[in-house]
Amino acid sequence: MTRHAFTEKIGQIMLTEKLNWRYATKKMDPSKSVPKDKVDRILEAVNLAPTSSGLQPFEVIVVTNPEVKAQLRAAAYDQAQLTDGSHVLVFAAWDNYTEERIDAVVANTSAGRGGASESLTAYYDRLKGMYLPRTAEVNHQHAARQAYIAFGVALTAAAFEEVDSTPMEGFDPDKVDEILGLRARGLRSVTLMPLGYRAAEGDWLSGAAKVRKPIGDLVHEVA
Repeated sequence: MTRHAFTEKIGQIMLTEKLNWRYATKKMDPSKSVPKDKVDRILEAVNLAPTSSGLQPFEVIVVTNPEVKAQLRAAAYDQAQLTDGSHVLVFAAWDNYTEERIDAVVANTSAGRGGASESLTAYYDRLKGMYLPRTAEVNHQHAARQAYIAFGVALTAAAFEEVDSTPMEGFDPDKVDEILGLRARGLRSVTLMPLGYRAAEGDWLSGAAKVRKPIGDLVHEVA
């Protein structure tokens, strides 16, 4: 086995092990805080996540303030991970696509690649022609799907850092938006992700077998 093949094999094993290690933690230890460097690496992974046309039409709000976390817990049907975890990541998608927002993406891309090009400008002009006539709700749902891609990357990155996380859709988006002032910024909350460390006791899901479909029921090949 070549060195490259060996390294690749180790990476595959590590990925599977980390994904088997993670679970939707139900009880976190409030005495333990996730170190900043680990949170920073999780957020960097989010920033590297793929999105449609590279738009990244969402933001991540990192909440550590205890009072704000308590308000989020109240808006999320009293799920304790929101206060017991040290950080809460709120994924908030754009409420709509606008010419200004797309132009900002073009400017950022141009700066990162050493200048604008006709092909880049033409590509995003075509995108505007498709997106801008659509309703705000259609565009928001598209943006929300991009946020979900990054959300999945964040869950995986947290597992690699051996940081526990809980994916949450069970919350009142209007209340979360109000607590964080998201609507005034053209954002709408999509998902929540508390980060922390699993409690030694009291988590009914801890130690439970990870159950998934047989791979043959999930994957179907078209050769």
